[in-house]
Amino acid sequence: MSGDDRQLSVSLPYWQDRAPLDALAVAEAAEKLGYHRLWIGEMATFDAFALATAIGLAPGRIPLCLGPFAVDVRSPATIAMGVASVAALTGRSVDVAIGSSSTVVVSGWHGRERQRTAAHLEDSARILRGLLAGDKVDYTGEVERTTGYRLRLAAPHSSITVAAFGTRALAAAARTADRVVLNLVTPEQVSRCAASVREAAAAAGIPSPAISVWVTAAADPTPDMLATVRRGVVGYLRAPGYDAMFEEAGFGEVVRLAHSGAHPRDILAAVPDELPAAVGMFGDDATLIRRLDAYRSAGADEIVVVPATSAEDPAGHHTLETLARIDHD
Repeated sequence: MSGDDRQLSVSLPYWQDRAPLDALAVAEAAEKLGYHRLWIGEMATFDAFALATAIGLAPGRIPLCLGPFAVDVRSPATIAMGVASVAALTGRSVDVAIGSSSTVVVSGWHGRERQRTAAHLEDSARILRGLLAGDKVDYTGEVERTTGYRLRLAAPHSSITVAAFGTRALAAAARTADRVVLNLVTPEQVSRCAASVREAAAAAGIPSPAISVWVTAAADPTPDMLATVRRGVVGYLRAPGYDAMFEEAGFGEVVRLAHSGAHPRDILAAVPDELPAAVGMFGDDATLIRRLDAYRSAGADEIVVVPATSAEDPAGHHTLETLARIDHD
């Protein structure tokens, strides 16, 4: 792949209409095509630590980044234990990302409550930093606390990424993270968020974290691929933070429909192809090159490709191969 200033990575997609085990084929493609890093999150299928271990034990050496894990669902100790376990069992470089997720996931799926997002992210990152270094951590923050816990499996080379978007969350990430990750954003939103991160880091007197951006992509997309992507964004349209991003991008009417309590099939019918295109990369080589350049010019240090897949291309191999080729050129 290209140099460190042009990092191109892959995140496993968990499309609702695709077989869960497609994730393994995507991981294999990312490895073979020389991508910088493989991000492994979790939604409604695999536990991320279990899947990461299975991938890490397969042939290959691609570094892994696990998460973002919702801090209201997993404690810093359980996240650190999982990261260190994957690193020890696979021998791979393993980084970690944390975030706040959505009310649907935190309250609906897990029966937990979201608590002061920015403070919770900052507390969790600070505790993780010590635990992953093998330190005995005593910490009492605004939301999280831990006393006397030390991992016997240290992961001293694990970097910490914080997923953020709002001003306070971005500032917390700037103070505590090695990297900030953004999801479902336009290049213009990347530019604004990157500026907020730099300002917060400067105010704290520390270097500014790198910026990663998850970008859904499809080379020469088929109608089936675009339908998969449209279906995938429905759940985000009324999620706090994401709704504001989509409204800012010019899709307020669809956001308002989602907030009205409309049935998901009616929301899906109202989602135009232009919506995912505004926060993604879809098209021929020339279009993909322009979008890569736009995100990088906006401040993305790492573009994390979330490949659209289909029955004809379950691993998104054509998309991943195309992006690897044009980025190398």
